[in-house]
Amino acid sequence: MTDRYRRVLWFALAVNVTMFIVEIIAGWRVGSVSLLADAVDFFGDATNYAVSLFVFSLGTLWRSRTAFTKGLMMGAYGLFIIAQTAWAAVHGTVPHAGVMGVVAGVAFIANLAIAVVLYAYREGDADMRSVWLCSRNDAIGNLAVLCAALAVYATDAGWPDLLVAVSMAVLALTSARTVIVHARRELAALRPAGHGHTPT
Repeated sequence: MTDRYRRVLWFALAVNVTMFIVEIIAGWRVGSVSLLADAVDFFGDATNYAVSLFVFSLGTLWRSRTAFTKGLMMGAYGLFIIAQTAWAAVHGTVPHAGVMGVVAGVAFIANLAIAVVLYAYREGDADMRSVWLCSRNDAIGNLAVLCAALAVYATDAGWPDLLVAVSMAVLALTSARTVIVHARRELAALRPAGHGHTPT
């Protein structure tokens, strides 16, 4: 199972790097905040998968510490997207609905494939759980971007794009809390009595 999980992480890493490049280019060209949010999410996930591969053979303590750090990164991503959405709202950007839909559709297929291969590891330790949550959130986010593209096309307005971006940010923040809480519990269980507190 160890070798299989490592192969799954390499697959997820390759897909996320590829989709980051695709979405960051498309997002900037068509002015879509939700695509940019998804692109940043792909980059963050690629980083997370790379870190997970690095700590894969290490002990539980390091894996829990890594999960805690990844939870903080997920939270920072959520705050960044909220700031980016506020900027787009002020400037009144209206993205190209057609490009949004096509790119989001490709991203959904990619993330669905990752979520399927990671499903068996969703109840593992904090690090495995964080990886699963990232893939699940991405698939949900892609569907939301698809819906936003349809709404932008129907209304010729940018608010659906902004609404989805905010929703993705909230999802990232709630998932970050889940991962951090799980990691802190593992760290508390591993820390000997009388040796201070877990990270806050």
